[in-house]
Amino acid sequence: MKTQIDHLVVVAHTLEQGVQWCEATLGITPAPGGEHAQFGTHNRLFKIATPAFPMAYCEIIAIQPGAKGPANPNAKRWFDMDNPALQAAVAHAPRLVHFVAHTDNILAARIALKGQGMDRGPAMPASRHSRKGVLQWQITVREDGQRLFDGALPTLIQWGKAGEAEPLRLHPRNSLPRSGVSLQSIHISHPTAAKLRAAYDAIGLGAVTAIEGPANITATLKTPRGLVELHSGGT
Repeated sequence: MKTQIDHLVVVAHTLEQGVQWCEATLGITPAPGGEHAQFGTHNRLFKIATPAFPMAYCEIIAIQPGAKGPANPNAKRWFDMDNPALQAAVAHAPRLVHFVAHTDNILAARIALKGQGMDRGPAMPASRHSRKGVLQWQITVREDGQRLFDGALPTLIQWGKAGEAEPLRLHPRNSLPRSGVSLQSIHISHPTAAKLRAAYDAIGLGAVTAIEGPANITATLKTPRGLVELHSGGT
């Protein structure tokens, strides 16, 4: 299977806060995104693709005021967004918390992770409207909404409907304008780095490595304000 970084996930307390943070920290205004009715969230996006990370973009996501959460009353929003500790952490400033990896075989990738003793969750269909059409994808979301390994084990995504001839036709990278921001590197540290390295190898995610240390995701971005490092801090 082929797996690569799809996008970074920055959680904000509100989307307005996220836009202000992006302008102040990175020097750009993120492009419009959309709404995720099944989770009660909405987002803004900007492209960060480079030859090393050809699909990469950044998602700033927040809970949408007044929107309903998951239909299942026992389920939580994706990316730990209902977690009180995470909500407290982003109350004053948005934070990088996770990354999503695109795979061309989400079923095989899920099985590979289960072989490592990791349940990434079922692959569920999702969609949202965009200016270019309806975006559709399959994404792994646990019922408890957990990211796992402090956000360092990627959520898996496969764009398009199952069996679609051109699944990447409406990938966000194709509709987002150049932002002036590009992803230079992503580094992971974690107390259980050996387990993460085994997981990355199992799904063919060769562009990401993990070293022993405090839980942290570091994404280095080239921006109009110079090099900027975003840190998850294990939140």
